[in-house]
Amino acid sequence: MKITAVIMAGGKGERFWPKSRVSRPKQFLSLSKDGVTMIQKTVQRILPLVNSEDIYIVTNACYTGLVGEQLPDIPQKNILAEPCGKNTAPCIALACAVIQKTHGDCVTIVLPSDHVIKHENIFVNTLKKAVETACEGENLVTIGITPSYPETGYGYIKFGAGHGDAYEVEQFAEKPDIKTAREYLDSGKYLWNSGMFVWKVSSVLKNIRKFLPDIYDGAIRIADSYGTQDFPEILEREYSQFESESIDFGIMEKAENIFTIPASFGWDDAGSWLAVERINETDSLGNCFDGQVIRVDTKRTTVCTGKRLIAVAGLRDMVIVDTDDVLLVCSKNSTQDVKQVLAQLKDLNRTDLI
Repeated sequence: MKITAVIMAGGKGERFWPKSRVSRPKQFLSLSKDGVTMIQKTVQRILPLVNSEDIYIVTNACYTGLVGEQLPDIPQKNILAEPCGKNTAPCIALACAVIQKTHGDCVTIVLPSDHVIKHENIFVNTLKKAVETACEGENLVTIGITPSYPETGYGYIKFGAGHGDAYEVEQFAEKPDIKTAREYLDSGKYLWNSGMFVWKVSSVLKNIRKFLPDIYDGAIRIADSYGTQDFPEILEREYSQFESESIDFGIMEKAENIFTIPASFGWDDAGSWLAVERINETDSLGNCFDGQVIRVDTKRTTVCTGKRLIAVAGLRDMVIVDTDDVLLVCSKNSTQDVKQVLAQLKDLNRTDLI
């Protein structure tokens, strides 16, 4: 069966401010020293399985130019522009309806555009197993990451009986507190929810029709106009009326035939500046420096410089990010509070810095 892919690239990447801005969010940046952006790496990783002409990018309308610039091998018609953000369920419904209209029934791999994968061969082999499972009936398959520590920032998947490489999903669990996260880890029955999915478009659309009928009907109306001059107008009209809904809550927690493939391929969702030290090499003192940095008595600190040299002394567990117009300094324990900084900038009407 033909394999296609959907890459979700509409996020704002606010927790990577000030490098990530509304005009160029995280997925269009490089967080590694090779200069390759996150969305470019996402596409490169799946090329062993999917031809570039069968990859669809769903992004905000204001980012279509960036997508075309960074991914010149993706056909322009495969860049689907959301007029507004409506979470993952409408995004996936739109893409799968267009794929069904274009290719008929086929397997679709759905991926976020801003995750880090260290072991790409293992990743590709995991996707192959997921494709096989998706082709066996009307199965909806999610990729679960074998946890290595009690993370409180991820959702979890509780898995049950095994069927070859796949396991039945018993429950999706929200982000836990640290005590619960330790219990999940110790049980050996929980995986991190990676937000990656594999299914036949007919299987997921059947469930969207059942559980999210308004989104299904609108997505089909949009897909029916795909390739015509009416497409932009109908996309704008229908998509703006969708309720904001996640695919996890809207479909995966309610549907039958849900399976997970456990995997360990060096996955990181790159959710905050703490990810930089996990993605790149650190020195003997746990520091991660990008750019011109002089350090004195500094440990476990991340510094990303702009044009200026940054000198640090006596620091522990800090994050410093320098750009042309903003300097961010925060403790590692406060990286999630970057969103509060952005909220204050909005209150001050400093949209030039957001």
